[in-house]
Amino acid sequence: MKIEVWSDFVCPFCYIGKRRLEEALSSFPHRENVEIIFRSFELDPDVKKETPLNIHEMIAQKYGISVDEAKRANADIGKQAEALGLTFRFETMKPTNTFDAHRLAQYAKKKGKLHEVVERLFYAYFTESKQISDRNVLLELAEAAGLDRKEAEVVLDDGRYAEQVRHEEAIAAQLGVRGVPFFVLNQKYAISGAQPVEVFRQAIERVWTEEQQSSSLQSLAEEGKTCTDENCTID
Repeated sequence: MKIEVWSDFVCPFCYIGKRRLEEALSSFPHRENVEIIFRSFELDPDVKKETPLNIHEMIAQKYGISVDEAKRANADIGKQAEALGLTFRFETMKPTNTFDAHRLAQYAKKKGKLHEVVERLFYAYFTESKQISDRNVLLELAEAAGLDRKEAEVVLDDGRYAEQVRHEEAIAAQLGVRGVPFFVLNQKYAISGAQPVEVFRQAIERVWTEEQQSSSLQSLAEEGKTCTDENCTID
């Protein structure tokens, strides 16, 4: 079974959805036969590497709500993350552009280190409050994941894997992906949003045993919480 996951490293529900999927798979008896592939998706391709706004101010601006309302919404998201053993430090997060992080992930995929780099990027942004567009930060994460630092340096400096990032974003557009996380199982079924663990578990079991053929994606659940280029669901 192949599970493709479109996500962005600054999307809170992407990290939450990743953990819920992993939890669902932990009790699946055929886990070793499931391949998870993370695909590139930028929530806001136009955001600068450095912004004067903190995460609360940025969300308030996008939603047209007050900063206090944004803080309450983020606190709720933080509680969902905490229930999964994740720590989201909203007060010190550094909103930034993720294009280079996605290029690094594409390089990691070629080297067989995709999962290590994806997890480190999420953790660096949400828990360590690192600026994941910064070249030195990306090189540190690459090296910590077991990648060759000099090779990673060349990748970041000469623009490699940009085409692969754009290609996966184009596929997402063709599939009609409007928000992330977005999961595609065996290129037949789609799950939108950070669904509960049981939804993932049931979907995995169903797809595993399903033999019908279909040329189009079929939704396996009502739309869950996602982040789009405009906002993250907060209600």
